[in-house]
Amino acid sequence: MRCILLAAAAAVFLGGCADDGGGLAADSTGTVTVTVITKIQGIEYFNAAEVGARRAAEELGVELVFDGPTENKVDRQIEMIDGWITRGCDVLAVSPNDPVAIAPVLRKALAHGIHVITWDADAEPDAREFFVNQASIDAIGVALVDVMAELAGPSAKTAIVTGSMTAANQNAWMDAMRAYMPKAFPQMSIVDVKPSEEDQQLAFRVTQDLLKAYPELDGVFGITSVALPGAADAVRQAGKTGRVAVTGLSTPGTMREWVRDGTVGTFVLWNPVDLGYLTVYAGRMLVDGTLTPETTEIQAGELGTIEVCGDEVLLGPPMRFDASNIDEFDF
Repeated sequence: MRCILLAAAAAVFLGGCADDGGGLAADSTGTVTVTVITKIQGIEYFNAAEVGARRAAEELGVELVFDGPTENKVDRQIEMIDGWITRGCDVLAVSPNDPVAIAPVLRKALAHGIHVITWDADAEPDAREFFVNQASIDAIGVALVDVMAELAGPSAKTAIVTGSMTAANQNAWMDAMRAYMPKAFPQMSIVDVKPSEEDQQLAFRVTQDLLKAYPELDGVFGITSVALPGAADAVRQAGKTGRVAVTGLSTPGTMREWVRDGTVGTFVLWNPVDLGYLTVYAGRMLVDGTLTPETTEIQAGELGTIEVCGDEVLLGPPMRFDASNIDEFDF
């Protein structure tokens, strides 16, 4: 599949509007409005995405609303989306907490003539038009396993601290890790998976529990932006820095202290600022009719040419962060 993209990342926007009779919504001034819904508001990852989304919205003259629930719960997202369907908008860009549970309300939005895209995490394919994906699922899974092998060895016994057990992106990454691991490192294993519900303190506590339950553990993956710092803090406070490797997905700003003290050697992510930026561009192009099922690439402002692979707009390969480069990034 033709999927080679530039490093990018996404989140975005909106305001109110009324149906113009052509399947698109626009306010009385003709302004394109986009609403971006996050999994949860207030965490550094989505804050970084908002920076990029607002930059793109300003470039494109898009009216942006960037919002999300205060709890990592899909029913809160559904309530918010229902509200935007009533108010009206051009585009809903959603990072679903549950791909199945959220699908009916996204289909409802489509039926009301609102463009629907997902970003960061996907929903059922018939409930949206495009998925703005931060990196290919396989690339993320491979990168995480490769880093763990470098840090803890090819036969490491590991555990995973995830966000929600229903989050489509996290489940897909774990599937990719499980598929790659026996091919590349057949002695490596995953002994347990625990959810942290996008709560750093819960991630800390479940990692403590994992360290007690599996005293022979060699490594912990924290595969959300709050699971990783929670896991790292638990390993450090248990006095196991250098004995239990920690890696996963998070932002440089969040992880700086644990990289500097050696608890985390290397971790993986993409640029969430770019992801938000790309999401806004994709939403605007849907409204303009320049992103269609036949599209193979788009021009996304400062990101340049971005390839479109079927119904996915792909940001690009994941990035590695460690002590040599972490201070170069401010998100």
